[in-house]
Amino acid sequence: MSRIPVLKTYKIYIGGKFPRTESGRFYQPEDAKGNSLGNLCRSSRKDLRNAVVAARAAFPGWSSRPAFNRGQILYRIAEVLEGRTDQFVAELVAQGSTAKAATKEVELSVDRLVYYAGWCDKYQQVFSAVNPVASNHFNFSIYEPMGVVAIVAPEESSLVGLISTLAPALAGGNVVVLLASQSKPLCSITLAEVLQTSDVPGGVVNVLTGFDSELLPHFAGHMDINAVIYGRQGADQIEALQRGAAENVKRVSLLGDRNWLEAEAHDPYLILNTQEVKTTWHPIEKVGGSASGY
Repeated sequence: MSRIPVLKTYKIYIGGKFPRTESGRFYQPEDAKGNSLGNLCRSSRKDLRNAVVAARAAFPGWSSRPAFNRGQILYRIAEVLEGRTDQFVAELVAQGSTAKAATKEVELSVDRLVYYAGWCDKYQQVFSAVNPVASNHFNFSIYEPMGVVAIVAPEESSLVGLISTLAPALAGGNVVVLLASQSKPLCSITLAEVLQTSDVPGGVVNVLTGFDSELLPHFAGHMDINAVIYGRQGADQIEALQRGAAENVKRVSLLGDRNWLEAEAHDPYLILNTQEVKTTWHPIEKVGGSASGY
């Protein structure tokens, strides 16, 4: 008799732990030959609420960390991911990629993490400003993280697209609830294993797997999600997201038109998608014809 393989159960990742979905449901994505890739949790609205609660609790600690330290942590993620290259390549191949393309995608994902690690303590210097005003004031504009960011990872780019949408949000001091690719979700949960064994505090990144049709409306409507990054191209989904987000003044950034395998797909402006501008006025006292702050 031929042996029946034991498929891996890929759990969701919430608050630094790997619980099963509270609904008890799962689904089995298939490869090109119709073989099951594994047992994936079919996350529910309750799982999303739990992920948002975990993210909100982690936000004060993550956003208040020195920017240089956030860069160190993103670099550490890159180190751990590099060490598990073979596993990621195997999962990408199982999901339909060639070995050469899979290796390139893993290497590009590592490089992209290093890229955003370098920007953690630099984007403020590049994008913040001293603004000219008519009154006797200094006027400064600086960027602050928005808070809880929901990311709908690209559907066809199992790893590099996920990294390319996740890293800018983390670099800017935000916490994340991420919905993985529905058809190619394996790398998302393996990445969660990387995050758990690196220096990322629990709750900073939370990963859900499941069906778009079930979860996207709640991404838009949840009152404690501050922004949505949408990495896909579904016109109906975009319209529904924008309509739902308008009801609670939530920012929606559309990134589905990017080819994440191209070098031009990453830039520091992606960090600004999850930032708010804070403007500070400081009065000037004129002493002997010169101005000084007090």
